[in-house]
Amino acid sequence: MANLRITLVKSLIGRPETERKTARALGLKKLHRQVVCPDTPVTRGQVQKLAHLVRVESIE
Repeated sequence: MANLRITLVKSLIGRPETERKTARALGLKKLHRQVVCPDTPVTRGQVQKLAHLVRVESIE
């Protein structure tokens, strides 16, 4: 199963509470921190919601 490497590249300051909670649920706390999550529809939906704040790479 493939995984996604998600990196927070823009600040959450001033963003709506739902976006901040979604980032926290993914494990993103600080700028330029990376997390590896399984490539599931749930994770894809969370990434889509934060597409303007994160960089996503697919890893094997």
